[in-house]
Parts: sequence; structure tokens; C-alpha cells
Amino acid sequence: MTNARNAPGLGGKSRYALVAIVLHWVIALAIVAQVSIAWRMDGKTPEGFALTQLHKSIGMTILVLSILRLGWRLTNPPPPHAAGLAPWEKVLSTIVHWGFYVVMIGMPLTGWLMVSTSKTAIPTILFWTLPLANIPGTDALAPAAKQIAREIGQKGHGLLAFGLYGLFLLHVGGALKHQFFERNTPVLARMAPGAVSGRWWEVRLLVIALAVVGALAFGKLVQPPHPASGPPPAEAAPPAPFLPEAPAAPAAGTAAAPAAAATPKPAPTGAVTWKVAPGSSLNFQTSWSGDAVHGRFNSWKADIVFGPDALDKSKVVVTIDMTSAKTGDDQRDASLPASDWFDAAAHPKAVFTATKFEKKAEGAYVAHGTLDLRGVAKPVDLPFKLKIVGDKAQMSGEATLDRTLFGVGQGEFTATDQVPAKVTVRVQLNAQTTAASDKR
Repeated sequence: MTNARNAPGLGGKSRYALVAIVLHWVIALAIVAQVSIAWRMDGKTPEGFALTQLHKSIGMTILVLSILRLGWRLTNPPPPHAAGLAPWEKVLSTIVHWGFYVVMIGMPLTGWLMVSTSKTAIPTILFWTLPLANIPGTDALAPAAKQIAREIGQKGHGLLAFGLYGLFLLHVGGALKHQFFERNTPVLARMAPGAVSGRWWEVRLLVIALAVVGALAFGKLVQPPHPASGPPPAEAAPPAPFLPEAPAAPAAGTAAAPAAAATPKPAPTGAVTWKVAPGSSLNFQTSWSGDAVHGRFNSWKADIVFGPDALDKSKVVVTIDMTSAKTGDDQRDASLPASDWFDAAAHPKAVFTATKFEKKAEGAYVAHGTLDLRGVAKPVDLPFKLKIVGDKAQMSGEATLDRTLFGVGQGEFTATDQVPAKVTVRVQLNAQTTAASDKR
């Protein structure tokens, strides 16, 4: 086994090896930045959400580096304690050093446990690039066991945070004590080669102080990217207008073009069955701490029987897959089906059923129906505009829902200060009669 204290080019008997020194300072500055970020974290806002993702990324980086540091220490014993230390100081120094390993490894692990057992099921994407799986076995835990594991993670993370503050005070306080007041106890030089104990204006100490201030400033000022405001554009509708346009009038002094051989089919009469055609969409819009959030459901179907002259025989049933909501951010989208929001595990579908229709004006109607969402059924009115030409139709409608009436948004999101109660739902529908669809 190689002894780092005597390895050529890696260090002498009185100080740590270069590898240990580099890992020590990188981990230390990462922890300082991590604490600074934690003081700003508030998962209820887009900024807080983004900072939480960065916090998790730095935490897992600290975990990997700390394991490497521990492995290096076990295979390359550190130099002996500095000369001049009292026996109790040696014991306390050993306790503090091993305590740091417990904290540096334990805090990321407890944080990982919290994420792995979270009710919101938000995935961890390290530095917005590398997905991190949950701790093996946590996904299969029963709800009660998962709750216990989550509480262990939360309490353990909090206790270790207090332990970190205590260890930091002991570690830094001890180093400064020996640096300023004990010339014959060269402690700082073990991790800052060339430092002279007893020197108050030690340049290496100034560099360390500036680095710590820089790490604090990074945590205070860093602005990680907020979640996207909406999903990528959906598949484009057919390039040609879905409904035929009226022919343009001929220019003055020119002969009219011959009439087309085929004339448009007359609009069907009575309650007709319609089939949803390409170019249709079901979208929603809300906001989060003032930032607009646009989303859509990628999977839904509509069973439509409708006739403008047979409103009493018309009926529409729209079934929505609540796991298909997309807002442009994978981590946010993963939280929507969880129990705090749509609770899709218990209520995978939302269903809007309308059996009463009212004509307001030419081409303008209101569908009076019931929305069953998250196991709660409430009346909902959907005003819409409709244009029918032959066997094709275009419809657009918009309604405003109160999410709190359906229990959408539990826990900290029950309040409406960050995510408002009102959510706008928009539907754009292209349809054709099933007879015309079958001929195609």
C-alpha cells in the first residue's frame, strides 16, 4: 500500500497528499455553495423549484467526491497530527474529521431518500442532463413504509444539517486558533502547503477566505433555468384549411370561372355521430408565481353525437388520460399525476359529459355538462363556436375551472398564492361524420 505522505510529488510527512488537498477544497467549497443555495430554496416558486434541482445535483456531486475522498484516505493514510497538539485536541480532531465524512455522505443519501419516496414523484435530472434513478427498492415500498422512509430521510437530513454547522464551527475555529495563536502548531499548512503558523496576514488564508466568499456569492446569485412555460408544439394540423373557403369573386372585367363540377355536400341533419380528426387539441393554461404555464393533454378521446337542429338528442363524452399532461418540463410533468395534483393512480381518467346544449347565436353554443376529475363531479359549462360545412366541422371552446373544487393541488399547493385557483381549458376540434370517415 502506498503511503501518500512519502509518495514523491504528492506530499511530505507534515501535510496531506495533493489528491487529498484538492478533494478537500473542492468538497468544502461545494458544501458552502450548497448551504447558500439551501437558504434560498422554496419549492413553491419556479425559482425555488429550479434551485432545488441544482441543490440535488450539487449534493450528488458531493456524495461522489466524498466517497472518493474516503477511499483515498483509507488506502493512503493521512500524516500524523501536527506537533504541539494536546491529547484532547487530537481526539477532538479525529472526531470532527470522521464526523464530516458522516455528514458529507449522509446528507446526500438522506436527500436522495427524500426524493425517492416523495409523494410528488419529481425525478432528479443532474445538471439538467443526467437522470438519477430512485434508490433501489423504494419504488416497491408500500405506502406506509414509504411514508416512514420519507420521514427518516427528512429528519435525518435536518439533523445532519445541524451537525454540519457544528462541525464547521469546530473545524474552522480550531484551524484559526492554531494559525493565529500557536506558532508551533502548523495545522493550516497541512491543507494549504506553505502557510506559516502564527502569521496573521497569511496570503493562503486570504485566498481561502475569498474562495469561501465566492462560493457563498455563487449560491446567493446563481439563477438556474426556470422550467419551460409550455410543451413543444403539437403535431401540425393539415396544411390546407380543414373547411373549404368561399371562392373569391372574379376581378372586374374578367369572365367568371366555370362552376366546379362537384357542389359541397349539404350539412347533415339530426343528431350525427362525429369522429375527431387531425389538428385537434386539448390545452390548459395557468400560472406559477406569476410565470405563465401552458400545457396540453396528449391522450384524450371524444365520443360526439351532435346536430344543431337536434340539440335535445345531442351528447358529448370527452375522456382524458390524466397521465398525459405535458407542460414542457419533464420534472414538473412527472409531478402532475401524483397524489398532490391529479392523483392519477387512483383516478387515471377525467370525464366531461354533456347532454344539454343551448344555442346562443348563429354558430355559438353552450354545452352544459359535468366534469368528473380526481373523483369529484362538478357542473361545468363550455361555451363554444361551431362551423359545419358538409360532412366536416370545426369547433373551438374555452372554459375556466376552479382546481380547488376538485382537490387539484394538495399540501402546500392547496393555497392559491403561487398557483391560482382558476385554470383555463381550451379545446380546438376538427371532426367529420363517421360515414365520411369510413369512406376514407
